[in-house]
Amino acid sequence: MIAAILRLRRHATALSFASAAVFAAMTVLEFFYFRRLSGGLSSLDLRFWGFSESEGFAWVAGLGRLGAETILVWHYLTFDLIFPALLSATLVSLILKAGDRLPRFAAHSDRLRAILALALVLPYAIADYAENLVVARILSDPPSAGAEAMALASGLIVAKFAFLAAPVVVIGAFAIAAARRSRALQR
Repeated sequence: MIAAILRLRRHATALSFASAAVFAAMTVLEFFYFRRLSGGLSSLDLRFWGFSESEGFAWVAGLGRLGAETILVWHYLTFDLIFPALLSATLVSLILKAGDRLPRFAAHSDRLRAILALALVLPYAIADYAENLVVARILSDPPSAGAEAMALASGLIVAKFAFLAAPVVVIGAFAIAAARRSRALQR
């Protein structure tokens, strides 16, 4: 497993393009199709700071039964089923690739580097899939969705984006440190 995780760094560019393509497809669907289904309301997935119970129920009501089924099939059972795993693999690959340019990070064992990269990304993936499950449950049976389900979905969306910030910040910090090191070596 460690070897498979470490091999991801070789595919960082391909994974980045694949993640960007899936994200672009999801964004196009959101702005040109899903918003029309909900009467102009943004999907719960895009509410970075969460949402209130009334906002969540307004979105579900705006969708209606047919709209909820459409989003369930075309978002949660297709794109959002693969996107968290694809983005997680991309983030792990970028952490490892950027970290390889730093002597202190590269000096650690392969196992430790793989575990560190995975530990930074795994909370995001778990939160994203958990949020997807809760929202899919709400969409599949809106009448049984209660305030607790909406609160849980809102909290998981906020957690997902907070957890996503950690690997992004680490990748940025690694890239900046590697650029500074490269400039220092050129002097």
